[in-house]
Amino acid sequence: MNEFTHMDEKGRVRMVDVGDKDVTDRKARAGGRVSMNGETFDKVAANSMRKGNVLETARIAGILAAKQTHALIPMCHPVSIRHVQIDFHMDREAGAIQVEALVRASDRTGVEMEALTAVAVAALTIYDMCKSHDRSMVISDISLLEKAGGKSGHFIRGN
Repeated sequence: MNEFTHMDEKGRVRMVDVGDKDVTDRKARAGGRVSMNGETFDKVAANSMRKGNVLETARIAGILAAKQTHALIPMCHPVSIRHVQIDFHMDREAGAIQVEALVRASDRTGVEMEALTAVAVAALTIYDMCKSHDRSMVISDISLLEKAGGKSGHFIRGN
């Protein structure tokens, strides 16, 4: 049962003690997708949604979410984030917006959860701002794309 770091030998949940770990530069990139109908996609791309600028609002929401991850995910440590970047890649043919978050910190634990949370909240914000126009949107494929720093080394999805 000890293969999960957030459980002790008796199966009780615990927060991992990171006090003995070295402070290292940490980086994580996560991605996700919001699929929508063509008309909605065009309105977002043209910045003509009634509620305002969808992508800039989602960018701000993602940054705020990364900074609050420790308050949302029970076993996450507060991390000294030094950079959060949210990018959007528009795929007109697929009617989808790819959301990507990059989070950097110098700390004793990684920032994967912060990057994943940033993507999820940015995607939810896109949904929220467009739902009056398109309730059939789908949020999907939220995943860790890359992480670097710490003892477990460098991870790149697909390698």
